[in-house]
Amino acid sequence: MYSSNPKSIESIIQQGYSVKIGDYISRGWETTRQNLGGFIGFVVILVLINIGLAFLPVLGTIASTVISGPLNAGFFFVAFKIFKRQTTTFEDFFKGFNYFLPLFLGTLISNIFVVLGLVCLIIPGIYLGVAYFFIIPLILDKKMDFWPAMEASRKIVTKEWFSIFGLAIVLGLINFVGALLLGVGLLFTIPITICAVAAAYDDIIGVALPTTDTPTSL
Repeated sequence: MYSSNPKSIESIIQQGYSVKIGDYISRGWETTRQNLGGFIGFVVILVLINIGLAFLPVLGTIASTVISGPLNAGFFFVAFKIFKRQTTTFEDFFKGFNYFLPLFLGTLISNIFVVLGLVCLIIPGIYLGVAYFFIIPLILDKKMDFWPAMEASRKIVTKEWFSIFGLAIVLGLINFVGALLLGVGLLFTIPITICAVAAAYDDIIGVALPTTDTPTSL
C-alpha cells in the first residue's frame, strides 16, 4: 500500500483510483502508534490554544482562522515523514508555518466556498466540503500554491467523490465516538483520522516529501 512512485495529477484524473477505507484507517492507527506521544502532545497543545482563543471572542476567531491551516498541516508533515521512514521531532508538528500563506489562504477560501455552497443550495457546499479533502497535503507535498491545490484536490476527489465521502463519514464517526468518551478519546482519534487521510493521499497520489521543507512562494 505504500506509494514509492508519486503520480502526476493528470494521470490520476485520467486513470482513476480505488478508495480503501479499511486500509487507510489501519495505516492511520499504525502511523499514530509510531509517534503516539508526539501526536497526543500536539493535540493537547491545539486544545489549549483553542481554549485560550475562546476567551477572545473576536480576535480569537480571527486568530483561529489564521493559524488553523498551518497547525493542521503539522499532522500531515509528521505522518509523511513516518511514511518515508524519516526521523521525526516534535518541532515537525509546526513545520506547516513554513507554508503559512498558501495554507492560510487555501483553508480560508475553501471554507468560504463551502459555506457559500451550504447557504445557497446545501448540495454544492457538501460537494465542495468533500472535494477539498486533499488541499493541505497537496500544498505540503507538491509545494503548490493555494488555488492550484484547491483545483487539484477538487478534480482528483471528483473521480471517486462518493467513495471519498464515505471515507469522510467513517472518519467523522470515529471522532464522534472519541468525543463521547468524555472527549479524552479525541486525543487518539484526531491523529488517527488525520493520519488516515494522509494514508489515503499517499495511496491515491503518492507522497514525494523531500528531506528539506522549502516553503512555497506565491
